[in-house]
Amino acid sequence: MEAFLVSTGIVSLAEIGDKTQLLALLLAARFRRPWPIIWGILLATIANHALAGAVGQLVADLLSDTWLYSLLAISFLAVAAWTLVPDKLDDDNTPPISRYGAFVAALVAFFLAEMGDKTQIATVVLAAQFDAYLWVVAGTTLGMMLANVPVVFLGNVAAGKLPLGLIRVITSLIFLVLALYAGWQAFSGG
Repeated sequence: MEAFLVSTGIVSLAEIGDKTQLLALLLAARFRRPWPIIWGILLATIANHALAGAVGQLVADLLSDTWLYSLLAISFLAVAAWTLVPDKLDDDNTPPISRYGAFVAALVAFFLAEMGDKTQIATVVLAAQFDAYLWVVAGTTLGMMLANVPVVFLGNVAAGKLPLGLIRVITSLIFLVLALYAGWQAFSGG
C-alpha cells in the first residue's frame, strides 16, 4: 500500500504545471468533450506507466541493492532538480491528430508527451524502489488522473489560480528526501 500512496502523491504533485496538464487544457478547449479526453488520458497513462514500471522492475532485478539504491538516489536528485523547471507545451510536439476525435487525440498525444517526461522517469524509479509493480503503476496512473481530470473539467480557471511555484518546490523537496533516503540505504548496505 505504501508503494501506491507514495506513487500517487509524488506523481500528482509532479504533474501540476507539467506539459501534459497544458495538453489536457488544450484538448479540453479544442474538443469540449471531457469524457473521451479523460478516457484517452487514462489509457495512454496506463500503457506508458506500465512500460516504465516494467523497466523499473527489470533494473531492480539486475542490480545489487547498493547499486540500485545509488542509482535511485541519483535519479531522485535529478527528478528533484527537473521538477523545479516549469514545463511548457511545444506546438511542434503535439501531433496533428485532432481530425480523429477527442479520444484518439488524447490517447496518442498523452502517450507521446509522457515519453521521457519526469512522471515517466519517476515511475521507473518508483518501480525500481518498491517491489510492487502493480501498485506503483496504479498509483502513478491515479496521480496523473488526479492532476489532469480537473484541468479537463475546469480548464484555465482553476489552473491559473494554483501556486505552481510552491507546488514545484514541495514536489522537489519530496524527491530530495527520497534521494537522501536511497543514498542512506546505499551507504548503509540496504
